[in-house]
Amino acid sequence: MSATSSVLPLPATGRVPLTLRFFAALDRKAWIALGIFLALALIVVPVLNLMVPPDSVFHVSAYAITLIGKIMCYALVAVAMDLIWGYGGILSLGHGLFFALGGYAFGMYLMRQIGRDGSYQSDLPDFMVFLDWKELPWFWLGSDSFGWAAFLVMAVPAVVAFVFGYFAFRSRIKGVYFSIITQALTYAAMLLFFRNETGFGGNNGFTDFKRVLDVPITAPETRLMLFALTAIALAATLVFSAWLVKSKFGRVLTAIRDAESRVMFIGYNPLWYKLTIWVISAVLCGIAGALYVPQVGIINPSEMSPANSIEIAIWVAVGGRGTLIGPVIGAFAVNLAKSWFTVSFPEYWLFFLGLLFIVVTLLLPQGLVGLWKKIISKKQGAQA
Repeated sequence: MSATSSVLPLPATGRVPLTLRFFAALDRKAWIALGIFLALALIVVPVLNLMVPPDSVFHVSAYAITLIGKIMCYALVAVAMDLIWGYGGILSLGHGLFFALGGYAFGMYLMRQIGRDGSYQSDLPDFMVFLDWKELPWFWLGSDSFGWAAFLVMAVPAVVAFVFGYFAFRSRIKGVYFSIITQALTYAAMLLFFRNETGFGGNNGFTDFKRVLDVPITAPETRLMLFALTAIALAATLVFSAWLVKSKFGRVLTAIRDAESRVMFIGYNPLWYKLTIWVISAVLCGIAGALYVPQVGIINPSEMSPANSIEIAIWVAVGGRGTLIGPVIGAFAVNLAKSWFTVSFPEYWLFFLGLLFIVVTLLLPQGLVGLWKKIISKKQGAQA
């Protein structure tokens, strides 16, 4: 899934159909790996969860499904981050904002699905009843529609990213200054969502979901369906991203990353390339947030904290930026380690995370994928 991987042969003449270009985005080994991943997620895991007895060593628990599903959402965000950082050279420390916006957009729909089953048995969400609100705010109108919620999941992060990105890229803000501004943006949004009067549940956010599409959200079948959808979304994102970075757009974007002045000199406007990949990345984060919320069962302003956005960058750095598959590996490695550390040694987790980032920066600048490539090249060199 690397940008430098060998690809399937394409016709030498004529315009290549889009479907063939999508298939050519990955080499045969990558397609096989992707097929194995989908087979595990769509067939093996459901069978081991539903048909294998709980006391069996092969049983996959509901907790494991929720944990892996959550990490797959994180992996999707990491791929989105890799598109802008690994291929565009744009380091964002505020991508947690787009993830949370997608989660809140879908969380509004899930809150409406509760109906009168809430604590106050009202058509309004419980937090609104508690705050003595009499009617839904205007921006909640239509939130009981799944289609409208799905639209908002993509549209809200896209609009916010477009407005912010247009002015930032037009002003040619880059490097550490851009990173600081993105961090300030997500921090300001977090403070805004913490306020009760904004209509998003304050510091408690949204929780106590009952149904999705009128189906009980805690039912084993629903959990597996959400798990499967997340796996499909992650696989589709990897294929789409591989196609994108190998297209003309992707090649120009990489050239802008390496030598923006030269690209401008030959007639390309970096603004629209940066803005396009920035908006695409934000939309992918919003989709990940929408898949995350029903599986975890809560969304609150802490998802917008600058620390969460920094952690996203760490996933990409650990796995290897500019590789697409590296961020997925990094997201799984860091979050599985986090799950273990926060249970066994909760007070040392942040120290471990900081040490991990330092070690990767100093010793593994190309991440785990880069380390693996070095090992393979050394073996091939020894055999030659």
